[in-house]
Order: sequence, then C-alpha cells, then structure tokens
Amino acid sequence: MQEQQPLADVFQQLSGSFFPPVVETYERSKTIFFPGDPAERVYFLMKGAVKLSRVYEAGEEITVALLRENSVFGVLSLITGHRSDRFYHAVAFTPVELLSVPIEQVEKALKERPELSMIMLQGLSSRILQTEMMIETLAHRDMGSRLVSFLLILCRDFGIPSSDGITIDLKLSHQAIAEAIGSTRVTVTRLLGDLRQDGMISIHKKKITVHNPVTLSQQFT
Repeated sequence: MQEQQPLADVFQQLSGSFFPPVVETYERSKTIFFPGDPAERVYFLMKGAVKLSRVYEAGEEITVALLRENSVFGVLSLITGHRSDRFYHAVAFTPVELLSVPIEQVEKALKERPELSMIMLQGLSSRILQTEMMIETLAHRDMGSRLVSFLLILCRDFGIPSSDGITIDLKLSHQAIAEAIGSTRVTVTRLLGDLRQDGMISIHKKKITVHNPVTLSQQFT
C-alpha cells in the first residue's frame, strides 16, 4: 500500500533530533504494555506482528487486531485529545522490532505539520477495518468457522501469493492461533488437521498456505 512507506518516514521524523526514536525488541508472547499502563509512548511496528486484545472482568481476553509491519499503535490519547491510560493489552505475536516516540513529541509534530494527521489516519484505517473483521470472526460460535475466518484475515494482511495459493508469512504455533480466536490448542490442532485432510491448507515450517481462499470461505463460513 502506498501510504506505508511515508508512515515509516513520518515516524522517523516525528520526534526530531532531541528525542530520536527508541528501537525496542520483544520475544514472542512478551507484553509491550498492559491495560491501565500510562500512555507515554506511541509505537511503530517495523518487524513482526503485534496482537492487541481487550481483557474483560471475567478474565476472558479477546483479540481485536493483529498488527503487521508498518502499523502505528498506542495512539488512543491522540484520538481522544486527553491523556488516558492504555486500553488494550499489546503482546508480541511473533518476535518484533518497534520504534517508540514520547507521546508529547507526536502531539507537537502533529500541531506543527497538520498534514501528518492524514497520514496517521490512513495508517489507522486498516487497523479499524481489521478490528471489525476480528469482531465478526469471534461472533462465530462454531470454532471451525472462527478458525477459517481468522485464517482468511491472515491471508489478507500477511499473505504472500504463491503457485500453491496464499502463504501466511507468519510462523504460527497452534497455541498462538488458539489464543487469538479464544479456543484451545487441542481444538485448533484437530481443526487444522481436518483442513489439511480436505486439501484446503498445507503447513510447512509452521507457515500455513491456504490453497484457495475463495473455496475455503464458501465451504466453511
């Protein structure tokens, strides 16, 4: 997408020379921030994938977005216009590399260069769309439909076309998939086995290839 590269450039420039962006790395499953943490920095995802989820009082954790490279997150305070605590639980879904900038520097840059707001908005729009898709996915009571819906989102956001179909460019453990869709590892393993047996998917070195996304969506959702 054309706006992704400018977004990366913008983020590099946001903080100016006095506060250069901090590069941070996180291993898979490590928390970047918890709900209720003070919103002090804005993040730009350079490598890997980040899972954003909401934790509810009953202890249930619902995935609302799976961010890909060139995504901005941790910006709720900028949108609401007042300083707020973190709303989401942000976790490294894969090993990740981030740039982070103090939120004050982002606010200052947006006031000085209003055109940056539109670039930031473009970057956030795909996030909002994906959140809506994740909500639709979790609305499925049937775990098979939920899994297929999630795989189709991953094809859209992380898919690389190949002669065999679309390969999801993430190394996905069954446990990670289960956590994302509110299932169990045992159930996910069984359902993926069914999809493989039916010739819908293949898995090589933890990367899933969906052979025909259209057929998959028609047959299982």
